[in-house]
Amino acid sequence: MRILSGIRPTGRFHLGNYLGAARNWVTLQDDYDCYYFIADYHALTTEPDGHKVEDKVFDVTSDLLAVGIDPSRSVLYQQSKVPEVAELSLLLSMVTPLSWVMRTPAFKEKAKLHPDNVNVGLLSYPILQGADIVIVKGEGVPVGKDQLAHLELIREVVRRFNRTYTPVFPEPRALLTEWPVINGTDGKQRMSKTVGNIVGVTDEPDVLRKQVLSMVTDTKRVYKSQPGHPRTCNVCAFYKFFFDDWEHYWDLCRKAQIGCHDKKKLLADRMIETFQPFREKRASLSPELVDRILDEGSERARVVARETLAEARRAVGLPPSPR
Repeated sequence: MRILSGIRPTGRFHLGNYLGAARNWVTLQDDYDCYYFIADYHALTTEPDGHKVEDKVFDVTSDLLAVGIDPSRSVLYQQSKVPEVAELSLLLSMVTPLSWVMRTPAFKEKAKLHPDNVNVGLLSYPILQGADIVIVKGEGVPVGKDQLAHLELIREVVRRFNRTYTPVFPEPRALLTEWPVINGTDGKQRMSKTVGNIVGVTDEPDVLRKQVLSMVTDTKRVYKSQPGHPRTCNVCAFYKFFFDDWEHYWDLCRKAQIGCHDKKKLLADRMIETFQPFREKRASLSPELVDRILDEGSERARVVARETLAEARRAVGLPPSPR
């Protein structure tokens, strides 16, 4: 099965990116034909100046490579270096009713976040997502339950295209993964660079430690001598990911045998140790090497994309693509 997934170039990785997506991507490489891309077209919907995205493309690609995406086992590419996806998005938009895209949660959420820039690209975002998937004949899309509505819209568009013309695209299906909701250091909102509540993955140890120590912990616990409430403590939630014996620490918390500050210090030490190989790998990556990996991956993706677009143009009744 061919897998397709992408990530917007918003900068360095944080724990939400890693635990919620990239860790799963690395595992999928063992069993599937994986295509992963840097979604710089998508970034233009909220950051229209592409020059401001260039450094972020390097950052997110470097972090993907550092955490284990292997360009010899997966196709890692840059979306804008496969321009066929833009034309396919246009063709898909011709069979997509306006009401379908207006009902998507992503449009409503992003319109609220960017009220001064509610552009057509933001509205047609899910159509471009669909083109991303089917341009490489993606069959499986790793998503959490919160993304099922978006994928179902894409499936509807694919079905409508295939019915209107001739079957060209496979209907992508969800590979449901138990992606955890990773709250940020504020303990209230999903971890996000926009909110500024992140903990880095490849940041230097001093930076990571400062981020962890700033975490909101057990808001019901005022004094160290009071029993804690690990089930509702943001810091304790992270222990499940980084400590095999996390239940032991939760028990210490309940018995008031460990304080919130000590829990954060232990967590920071463990994260720094866990992510050391990632930091070392990332430090070895030069801009030239990253660019070459993206160029090679993008050309591999374009081989498939050209064939797919040619099929779509024939189905619609357009002349062959000019070479």
